[in-house]
Amino acid sequence: MAQTALTQLQQQIEAVRREAFAAGYAAAMQAIREFTSKPAAGAEAPSAPAQRRGRARRATAAAKPATQRQTRPARAARRGGQRGGRASGRRPQRGTNARLVEEVLQSMAPRAVRPAEIRAALQRDKGVAMAFTSIRHALGQLEARQTAEQVGNSKTWRHRGGGVAAAASD
Repeated sequence: MAQTALTQLQQQIEAVRREAFAAGYAAAMQAIREFTSKPAAGAEAPSAPAQRRGRARRATAAAKPATQRQTRPARAARRGGQRGGRASGRRPQRGTNARLVEEVLQSMAPRAVRPAEIRAALQRDKGVAMAFTSIRHALGQLEARQTAEQVGNSKTWRHRGGGVAAAASD
């Protein structure tokens, strides 16, 4: 009898503790939401609400009117542009890097050029920032198509004149 009473008391204490925790947590989260929805001192636009995870995030997004919901392009425009410095929001088409590197090699032919020169020309002429690994990969693709060749045992590359027809037939 004493054991069952003790077990019931422990269960009631645990239930009260859970309810108190849930109420305190809900109050704390509401205070955080209110705090983050206020604009910072001297700021014009209200700050973005704190990111939430899981079901609560989807439920809140569905409950908001359509005018308050923001899409990815709107957030990116507010942020001041896209990642990577691209003007458009779309990804470049497959094979674009190799085509751009080939154009640079053609413009500098018959001179052999280093990847650093290719990168500088891409940035200067086309406004494209390309990583050295991407340039190296594109050079490997062009070499496989026999459009570009490495000069001897150096780190320079040049365009092969006869490779254009081979690339067009692929």
